Amino acid sequence: MHRSDFSDLNTFLAIADHLSFRGAAAQLGLTSSALSHSIRQLEERLGSRLLHRTTRSVSLTDSGIRLLERLRPGMEQISSALEELKDQQHRPSGRLRIYTHTDLTLRTVIAPIWARFLSSYPEVRLELCVEPAPIDLASTGFDAGVAARSRVPAEAIAIRASNPIQIAVVGSPGYLAKRSVPRTPDDVASHRCVALRLSRDGELYRWVFERNGKKRIISPPAVVTVNSPDAAAQASVDGIGLAYLAGDLVRPFLKTGKLIQVLEEWSPSIEGYHLYYQSRRQPSAALRALIDMVRAPPKVPSDHTSVKNPF
Repeated sequence: MHRSDFSDLNTFLAIADHLSFRGAAAQLGLTSSALSHSIRQLEERLGSRLLHRTTRSVSLTDSGIRLLERLRPGMEQISSALEELKDQQHRPSGRLRIYTHTDLTLRTVIAPIWARFLSSYPEVRLELCVEPAPIDLASTGFDAGVAARSRVPAEAIAIRASNPIQIAVVGSPGYLAKRSVPRTPDDVASHRCVALRLSRDGELYRWVFERNGKKRIISPPAVVTVNSPDAAAQASVDGIGLAYLAGDLVRPFLKTGKLIQVLEEWSPSIEGYHLYYQSRRQPSAALRALIDMVRAPPKVPSDHTSVKNPF
């Protein structure tokens, strides 16, 4: 096929539909003289006259009718294929890889919506990876990450995906039955505690308390140190000691009575989580759909101070 054939055949179809060079020109956004030149070239290459042209009318020759009958189904298939491909670019589909740095991040942002998301977009395959160490999205092939704002790369585009999260200091009923319930942050010093060390060589995370504008920062007397909030919650459930954790993480244990919250009036909020992606890369339809679904509502004013998210 000559490289000009497709364009000229499209011109022929438009003229055949309108039986008018002026009508076809308006449809294609070209001049009548350009269409006349295109048809003349096509007829020369085919060695057959396709149109009867007069100053007042246009009609198809027998050759033109035969060409139109064979051409139209093929052109409709091509048009349909192009439209389908175009729709595919705008319809969420394919694999969507998301990095989260803790199970808590996944539980807070992704787990509440993943059933609804996959039901709404059945052509999407969701792949989630929990990895404590920061990763580079571009080099690892992830579409987006979810993390505390302080862990989001400066060059990334970040969308708030959760409101601030309330902290809860908790202990098991069995543990608290053997010791006096702490009334102030200073009382923590006489308790056994489960501490978090978030990096292999990092310091223990200190417990921040706030009430009526007064802030207290405590280094917990740790009997067990872990690098996972989930492990800290389990240790507290098992009666090891008090733990300082995100409320979303311990809420199921509080509901079942496996844990009891203490120092509630002193509990601050921690900054919420953000979904982020590379600023240099256009988000896919699947990622745009996920962003719309996880985007957090406006922040509700709180009496508590929002502190850096340790989790």
